Amino acid sequence: MAAWNAAFIISGLIVVAVAGEIYLRLANPFIETSIPYRFVDGVGLIREPNAELRSANWFFDHWNVSRTNSLGFLDREPVSAERCHIAFIGDSYVEALETPIADKFPALLEEMAARELPHLDIATQAYGIYGTGQINQLPFYDEYARRLTPKLVILVFFLNDFADNLPALYSLADGADPDHLPYMSAQRDAGGELRLRPPDPEYERFMLPRLPKAWHKSAWERLVRVSYFAKWLDMKKGWAVKRVNAIGGGTSAPVETGPQVAAWADMIAERSCCTLLLEDWQPARWWGVDRQFMEERLPPILEEALEYTEFGVEQFKRRADRDGARLAILAATARMGMRGDPQFDRLSAIAEARGIPVLSDYDYIVRQGHDAGDGMWGSDGHWNVVGHRWAAEAVLEWLKANQDVCE
Repeated sequence: MAAWNAAFIISGLIVVAVAGEIYLRLANPFIETSIPYRFVDGVGLIREPNAELRSANWFFDHWNVSRTNSLGFLDREPVSAERCHIAFIGDSYVEALETPIADKFPALLEEMAARELPHLDIATQAYGIYGTGQINQLPFYDEYARRLTPKLVILVFFLNDFADNLPALYSLADGADPDHLPYMSAQRDAGGELRLRPPDPEYERFMLPRLPKAWHKSAWERLVRVSYFAKWLDMKKGWAVKRVNAIGGGTSAPVETGPQVAAWADMIAERSCCTLLLEDWQPARWWGVDRQFMEERLPPILEEALEYTEFGVEQFKRRADRDGARLAILAATARMGMRGDPQFDRLSAIAEARGIPVLSDYDYIVRQGHDAGDGMWGSDGHWNVVGHRWAAEAVLEWLKANQDVCE
């Protein structure tokens, strides 16, 4: 009897798996993403120019096919420098792989401004690459945005930018060697002063070694690469882990990443760049490292990340002043709210010390009577079309009160 029951259960699971595979293959246009990139000396990794990008978040609720422009960014082609240009510089929130270009906030803002502020003749351009912080993004301005002499440069700041600006934390995200990063970075000289360091074209040679995987994990990963149904299950499992961590305070890494991050931290903790890595901070908290910037007291490694972020913002401020442009920051997350949020206050302190206005996306959304935590996020944690529209409206509101930026 037990054997029959086991056979019945196994047969049922096989039927469900086969049915799920057939359904997902019929319902979804593609499973494999295609995001070609290239390394540009002095800039680092950007997308291949004039290339087709296919993006799917594997929750099977979005598929997007877009084409990069001649610069290698996911946006429209640059237009005449004679218009009032606004340059948006940032990470995945600006690149927005999951959203058609016409629905992204820079394009929406240009459309809105043409209707409501036609005399300003505003043109927008987006320079965004996934996983970068302000220091990494400096060449996006130097080599590309500056060509159009923008009147306004807006840094789109997300909650993970604090960590992305520090090589020691950047390396823990994907195993890049902190001394050989694929983007512009910063390091302290012998006197403790921060200096810019160009991207390393041979960064791949120095990637930190990964822990060996158990055979069943390797087998599952191979299955996930070919099976729609396995991919769907894998994403659902990841979503469940995130939910459990969020409910528990988001301070512990999932089983899959915790040991790897801890191993990488041990590998680099003795280097001059990373001596603060293990001081009063546990790598197992990596899962919630961005949320830790909301805490009142920070361990030394996160204080160091704040100093690097301040350095990156200062570098942008100097460039904007040199070129006669205004610099502003868009705090692009509902989690980085109004005054009283330590994370937002830390960013505001950096900006206000330099006379840089901070546009609070959260503040605008709440004032319009919307719920900043609902309706604006895709399942992968990025803005959906509603989130992009609200961001465009928040910037438009600021432009209406600061029309002199185009003079």
